[in-house]
Amino acid sequence: MKPDRRDFLRTAASALGASPWLVRGQELGAANPVPGQDMSNLPANWTGHEQIGMLLYPGMTALDFVGPQHMFASLMGATVHHVAKTLDPVVCESNLTIVPTTTLADCPRELDILFVPGGGEGTLEAMQDRQILDFLSDRGSRAKLVTSVCVGSLLLGAAGLLRGYKATSHWATLSVLPLAGAHPVEARVVHDRNRITGAGVSAGLDLGLSVLALLRDQNYAETTQLLAEYSPEPPFQAGSPRTASPAVTALVDSMFVTYRKRARSAMPALPKRKSAA
Repeated sequence: MKPDRRDFLRTAASALGASPWLVRGQELGAANPVPGQDMSNLPANWTGHEQIGMLLYPGMTALDFVGPQHMFASLMGATVHHVAKTLDPVVCESNLTIVPTTTLADCPRELDILFVPGGGEGTLEAMQDRQILDFLSDRGSRAKLVTSVCVGSLLLGAAGLLRGYKATSHWATLSVLPLAGAHPVEARVVHDRNRITGAGVSAGLDLGLSVLALLRDQNYAETTQLLAEYSPEPPFQAGSPRTASPAVTALVDSMFVTYRKRARSAMPALPKRKSAA
């Protein structure tokens, strides 16, 4: 039988000895323990009981979801829910299909992490979907951490969850965030109180590691990073307008002209604040 990921991690833990390590789930060591593996030396804060709700919707960007999901799924003891309107497979904008594990209605009401990915046309449609907005507003009002990647922050904004918060988004849509009452920040990951937002697409990996360090500790996050061998060396320095050529930046920005207009139109008007008596 081919060993699964948990078997690999258990073996790695035994080999590493006293070095930081991780495995997923409360059942580690309960079945088929690795000889010589002493579970008593684990830091107490390395195992939790988090309930994590990750939104799925048609037309979302797959990597927005998959990067953070890989990190969240590495949290020992946590339960990760893939949440959609129905249990039907969700087709991402790249035609990758992801199967939900629960529905909006059945998702736990008390979440430790609420996560929202971005996308193209799918995000614009979700910004006008009352069922999705009501779900985000409800769960986000109580979640310990409210998070997003890329234009997922626009969806959080449409649900009224970013008013008065610093937040980021894909660089080409930062200008839309003020319509949600947010304060746009050009950064890879922005953490303001219990809101943590990531920039475009690949920033989901950074966001996920940041959350791991917050919920466990830096050693835990670094172990996860090393297991994933996340040490990016892109062949081109064009991942940001600060480093891309003016021609490439102008080309990509032009692709978002219509998207920004439609996102502004889809963003609900901010409710007026009650004046102080």
